[in-house]
Amino acid sequence: MKMMRGLGLSLLTAALLAACGGGDPYVPGSGNTAGAPTTKGSFTAVVSFGDSMSDVGAYAPATSLAGNGQAPYMGGKFTTNGAAGTVWVENIAASLGLAITPHEVGFAGTSVKCPAAAVSTSLANTCTGYAQGGSRVTDPNGIGKSGGALTVPVVTQVANHLARFGGFKDSDLVLVYVGSNDVFTQFGAFTAKATQIQTDAATGKITADQAQLALFNAQTAAQGEMKKAAQELATIVRDQILAKGGKYVAVLTLSDIVDTPFGRSVPASVQPVLTDLSLIFNLWLRDGLTNQPVQIVDTFAVFKDSYQNPAKYGLTNNTIPACDGAKIAAITGGQVTDGSSLFCNATPGVPFNGIRDGADVNTWLFADAVHPTTGGHKAISNSLLTQLKAYGWL
Repeated sequence: MKMMRGLGLSLLTAALLAACGGGDPYVPGSGNTAGAPTTKGSFTAVVSFGDSMSDVGAYAPATSLAGNGQAPYMGGKFTTNGAAGTVWVENIAASLGLAITPHEVGFAGTSVKCPAAAVSTSLANTCTGYAQGGSRVTDPNGIGKSGGALTVPVVTQVANHLARFGGFKDSDLVLVYVGSNDVFTQFGAFTAKATQIQTDAATGKITADQAQLALFNAQTAAQGEMKKAAQELATIVRDQILAKGGKYVAVLTLSDIVDTPFGRSVPASVQPVLTDLSLIFNLWLRDGLTNQPVQIVDTFAVFKDSYQNPAKYGLTNNTIPACDGAKIAAITGGQVTDGSSLFCNATPGVPFNGIRDGADVNTWLFADAVHPTTGGHKAISNSLLTQLKAYGWL
């Protein structure tokens, strides 16, 4: 992968110059949002769209202890599961005295809409957690789809909300956080192409200069797909959320996936490629939301700071996952071998506890290779609450 060293910054710069038309003074993403509320909201619901970072339990049936899709479940969220295993959107809702439950729960072709309503009709309006692990912005074939995951894309998640409620209320706090799975998809496509290019160069099928150009084109193609995804998300926010009554709308940027155990595991020469995919997405998302009445939360900066200054957030470990892959593999009879936090339970003393010996779910940042622990999610929600207060919303 040595041929790719240093490509990240140069390609990002080239993409910006190309977008600007050379001498054009306009720089994409340099504008600001405008017109979002500055007064406190009287919130009656938290409405969340996104992926595994915001998933409040869509895939719980996959973690059934009996193996039949029925409760009790060992996991269900992409964090350190258990009585206190909440994700950031649940923390936000709780701080407002509200509850948020999954809009849809299921796996492997079977699902139930708004299961909380079956518990009590009074809970029907809490089923506004639309986010699902593996989901992308518009592509229904998200990560894990072939293995049984629902991966309903955000464009459909929003459509499902509109079908249920007809629009958004002034009392809805709308949170949008998606795009990481588009990064993983494009990074996977790039690395596959890069591997083939390197093989062709090593065997003499192409020259070094041809290989360099091919690598450039492969990264440019991946960045182009991220630009497209960002523009699609901006369109969804503008035309399907704001235009349908959304008032208090916060859109989160992507973090730098290099600052995860997964990101640190990839060769240093391609880490800039991974970083740039998030930066390109954030750039065009901001561009698409320029002058729109939303607030953009700079999650990239928040995660970067928590990684570089963990003690500031009460964190003591930001490199080793708290979930033990070997334990989870044993607990699941070898069915789950990647250490996914979806199957990671932090309840002390239970036979299905999957926490690494010595790990602390409140002070270790990562549950698995990319997802935060309970403490990691708390750091996110605390930071966002500070932002919401700064906006005047709380």
